[in-house]
Amino acid sequence: MATLRELRDERLRKLEALKQLGIDPYPAKVQRDHTLAEITKKFSELEGNQVSVVGRVLSIRKFGKIAFVVIRDQSGQLQLFLGADKVAPLDAGQSQLGFEQLPLLDSGDFIEASGPVVKTQTGEVSVEVHTLRLLTKSLRPMPLMREGFTNKEERLRRRYVDMNVNLDVRERFVRRSKFWQATRDFLNQHEFIEVNVPVLEHTTGGADANPFVTHMDALDQDFYLRISHELPLKRLLGAGFEKVYDIGPRFRNENYSDEHLPEHVAMEFYWAYADWTQGIVFMQELMKYALQQAFGSLQFKLGKFDIDLSKQWEYWDYAETIQKRYGLDIFKCSLDDVKKALADNKLEVEQVENKARGIDKLWKNIRKDVTGPIWLINTPLFISPLAKVNPERPETTQRFQAVIAGSELTNDYTELNDPLEQLQRFREQQQLRDDGDDEAMMQDIDFVEMLEYGMPPACGFSYSERLFWIFEGVTAREGVPFPQLRQEIDETTKAIYPEIYAKKDGGLSAKTRPQNFT
Repeated sequence: MATLRELRDERLRKLEALKQLGIDPYPAKVQRDHTLAEITKKFSELEGNQVSVVGRVLSIRKFGKIAFVVIRDQSGQLQLFLGADKVAPLDAGQSQLGFEQLPLLDSGDFIEASGPVVKTQTGEVSVEVHTLRLLTKSLRPMPLMREGFTNKEERLRRRYVDMNVNLDVRERFVRRSKFWQATRDFLNQHEFIEVNVPVLEHTTGGADANPFVTHMDALDQDFYLRISHELPLKRLLGAGFEKVYDIGPRFRNENYSDEHLPEHVAMEFYWAYADWTQGIVFMQELMKYALQQAFGSLQFKLGKFDIDLSKQWEYWDYAETIQKRYGLDIFKCSLDDVKKALADNKLEVEQVENKARGIDKLWKNIRKDVTGPIWLINTPLFISPLAKVNPERPETTQRFQAVIAGSELTNDYTELNDPLEQLQRFREQQQLRDDGDDEAMMQDIDFVEMLEYGMPPACGFSYSERLFWIFEGVTAREGVPFPQLRQEIDETTKAIYPEIYAKKDGGLSAKTRPQNFT
């Protein structure tokens, strides 16, 4: 079997032959009036009509004076029928190939074909090609045409290949797009306004996470990449917006897992003059709408869980749930009690631990077996530094979280708008940071100042694309088109571009290596 290097060299030879004929192998002008799926779907209307179609070549079969070429565009695939007496001759100035130039085409090339819609003798809907143009000459064959493409690492590194070979992967990202579009549509229909807030922040907050740090040369100051949209959106409430949201990336400098990525897309909204009781109803409808639009159903089989989002959602009280499982009163117990419960249940007990982190681990041990859908409510105050106190139970907050298939998929609450109480909670969080908790929130005095000017009562809600990954049934890395991976260059590529990758350096040559490359 030929190596990739040999296959590429043969295609380079064909590329040079095309150029010698005066053909531009990468023209800009394209003529297209129908997708491939339309040809098949509307055959009865189009039969005999002249059409122009485009696509990537999947296969070429030549039998003397006739040939069959199968092409694919995003809508589907179609057969082209070529007869030597029907195909127009070479016209190099138009990048037009004659029948004689067919051997210069390869699978993977992009072409344009024009001619009447017909059915072949075998009854297959086709386009009888009268003019054939080359749009793009490919230099590397798709792995499907060589040895298959199943290696997970390589698939994630070359996702553009993966989506050509494994069409279900490409369709996944169509569903992902529908999910976010439905989210946006639902919010817009309910008079929310989308405002994009900054990614770079002097002080980052709104979640428990370790931030990425970068430096802005123009101001000669360090900035953080946002870990949440929350605090800037709340500032907009203070500015007079009543329903506001943002959808975009957030960044958390943590390890990869099946449910978490350091960079991921999330939505957060804030709704002035609404509280958590209104938020729960609204959010339940938003989630159902987005998932219905993306997947066409509200019933899912997710691993061991059978999920029906159309049924009545249950409410679980945080403290009662911990009490039932561990016999632990989370409001009266000590840190040692929490550590003992962790140890008794064979859960990790870190050398440096605080009560809030420990109780959260106990809850997550319960959560992993929850089918749902449920709303987890009445989260303790010491776990929710940005949520408003529940006046009926002052030791808890007006926070609610959707739990489905063993995962918390949302984080929502009535927002704290008391500047003095917020400052005190920031101080408590800062103390946790000073004691070694890098994920505790930073003090944000500018945010406290905004609250002193006044922010109306409000409900806030968020979910990340993890909600989509869970219902798609894939891991986090599989759920995004281009996941971050450790940079690696394979040996074949290094050999193909020796002027760039000098073997003696084991990497980039001195001419192309960035100044900070080590």
